[in-house]
Amino acid sequence: MTRLVLPLEATTDYSAVIRPLQWLVVVIIFLFFLRIVRAVLVESRPAGVRPSRAERRAARHAEPRRTSEQPARRRRKSLSLEIVEPREYEGKVFELNGEVTIGRSPGCGIATSYDPYSSSVHARVFSEGGRLWVEDLGSTNGTFVNSERISQVTKLSKGDLLQVGATVFEVRR
Repeated sequence: MTRLVLPLEATTDYSAVIRPLQWLVVVIIFLFFLRIVRAVLVESRPAGVRPSRAERRAARHAEPRRTSEQPARRRRKSLSLEIVEPREYEGKVFELNGEVTIGRSPGCGIATSYDPYSSSVHARVFSEGGRLWVEDLGSTNGTFVNSERISQVTKLSKGDLLQVGATVFEVRR
């Protein structure tokens, strides 16, 4: 019976293939952790630097006065939500009549489909007893009023900042 003996040079060296694959896995893990850190930073940052109330009032009074051809603006007693962030939606105003939901779902009264950090149905804003209230509806990233996470129904007042995901609203009259 003859025995077949392979020379040492005939063995395959897999380290040339394994080493680059190991480095590729390390790079993918690193990129994954960078993505997690970015998401945490976006969610935990405050609503942003805003001009003070006095500065906003001065800017409003600096606007030119209306002429007789311009229609008079009615004073509204109801509150509304105005987007402050993100910048591309800044200034968009939502009138609050009764109850409204905020979230990514198209069925929400205020749809934030552009915001990947808001839940499908994130929060509910409603009026009760002549006051405006907000309630988190079990969202993943939470709802914040004046940079404080809420865990129960919270009263909203004029000038408050409401953060739903990465979208920040200001309560206005």
